[in-house]
Amino acid sequence: MDRPSAHSVSVAGVIIDDQGRALLTQRRDNGHWEAPGGILELDEDITTGLLREVEEETGLKVEPVALTGVYKNMARGIVALVFRCKIVGGRLAETDEARAFRWVTADEVRELASEAFAVRVLDAMRSDQAPAVRHHDGVRLLSAL
Repeated sequence: MDRPSAHSVSVAGVIIDDQGRALLTQRRDNGHWEAPGGILELDEDITTGLLREVEEETGLKVEPVALTGVYKNMARGIVALVFRCKIVGGRLAETDEARAFRWVTADEVRELASEAFAVRVLDAMRSDQAPAVRHHDGVRLLSAL
């Protein structure tokens, strides 16, 4: 596999409800359960991209509450910025990118998502810590150097 020569930046919004559960979307392209998000456009700022990606995938309008983690996929050169978000409008609806949704507890996140994507949601569900900085290979977390 050829390694990319440049990084790309993605954003994801972990939407937390009043019961402390997180919203996961099931992607249409690969069936994986993840927080809604995607790659930033070159000309858009981080917040604009976050709001666009979440709305495109869920139909929801959100407000970012806090940056909860920075994650690098070492195999693909993607740096992801993950934010805890709250809903401020819109309506949850299936989209071209998401075929299903689930409000999940921390235990359910661990069951549904791969380690590399579950940790993003779990970090966002904890409000008592500084943003996490983690590295993964697309599936599993890698230990720090």
